[in-house]
Parts: sequence; structure tokens; C-alpha cells
Amino acid sequence: MSTPMQSRTTAAYYAQAVLSFALSATALAVGIAYLPVSSWMRAFLAVGLLYTVTSSFTLAKVIRDRQESTEIVTRVDQARLEKLLAEHDPFRVEGI
Repeated sequence: MSTPMQSRTTAAYYAQAVLSFALSATALAVGIAYLPVSSWMRAFLAVGLLYTVTSSFTLAKVIRDRQESTEIVTRVDQARLEKLLAEHDPFRVEGI
């Protein structure tokens, strides 16, 4: 099976996701910067924002990797089954 895996997302969906992420992260960073609190509280919130963003990327990668591994296993199993069916001859007589 040399069929390449097809992407399930369009370019517009990808662009929308990237823009949405950038806009939300920027808006939150600006909100933290202009918050009327001490610099220590702003720093704490900024570190929290960075931690949330990095953990979100890690979670997305783990989910994607798990999904890809199940797809690859499914494709390998399908290829094995197709090979067995192609080699099977129901009219072959054993021992003759």
C-alpha cells in the first residue's frame, strides 16, 4: 500500500486555528500587561499563561501521536489481511 495519508484539514481551517490562537494569546498577554496590579502578580499570570500554552501544545501532540499510531497499526493490519486473501486459493487441494 503506497497510498499517502490524506490530511483531514483544509488550509482555511488551519489558518483560522492559527489566527484564533494568536489572537487569543495576544489579547490575554495585553490584558495581563495592563492589569492594575503589582508586577509580581503580572509576572505570575504571565508564567501561568506560558505554562498553559506549552501544556496545550504538548497535549495536542500526544493526542495526534496516539491517533497516528492507531492509524498506522490499522493500515498494517489491513495490508496483512489483503496479502493473506490474495495468497489464499479456495480451490487448491492439499496433498496432491
